[in-house]
Amino acid sequence: MTDHNETLKLLDALLSTMETGIIPATEMGVASGNKIFGAALLRKSDLSTVLVETNNETENPLWHGEVHTLKRFYEMTGSERPDSRELIFLSTHEPCSMCLSAITWAGFDNFFYFFSHEDSRDAFAIPHDLKILKEVFTLEPGGYNRTNAFWKGQSIHALIDQAPEPQRSQLQDRAAAIGRKYDDLSMVYQAGKDGNAIPLS
Repeated sequence: MTDHNETLKLLDALLSTMETGIIPATEMGVASGNKIFGAALLRKSDLSTVLVETNNETENPLWHGEVHTLKRFYEMTGSERPDSRELIFLSTHEPCSMCLSAITWAGFDNFFYFFSHEDSRDAFAIPHDLKILKEVFTLEPGGYNRTNAFWKGQSIHALIDQAPEPQRSQLQDRAAAIGRKYDDLSMVYQAGKDGNAIPLS
């Protein structure tokens, strides 16, 4: 999207979905011992929310926020489930290699993420995404193609930085408030993770 108004509408919808949908779901997930990662699906046509989910690794270590969202998406009946090409994929954190593959296999042509892989490692003490990319795929941070034949992955913060004023400052304030909320959720997760059943906790 190159039109500023369309981009501003998109950013508002993405942040609103995090504020009113993903964060409340994540609060419940973290209280149950799960990580802070979540995701949502929005319609491209009107930016309405189709589905919100969060990490559920205490049930299954594969249920990352994105993969658990896709699981729930494919549990919708055929008539209720939109075509993935009609949807926007929102991920709170830059997807790991498993989630990148899942998004690809599910036919999505896009994803937007709020926190980077580096944020997951440095701010949230969850280094596994970058370690797996390095150890398994020999990729340095940022080494995968964010624009490729399957999809385009975009940073929400990068889009905010390109917004005109005064909207940029307003969006940055909202993003900062979201960041503070995740700092609090991270502290809860880290304090309670000892002894959980998540292999890479």
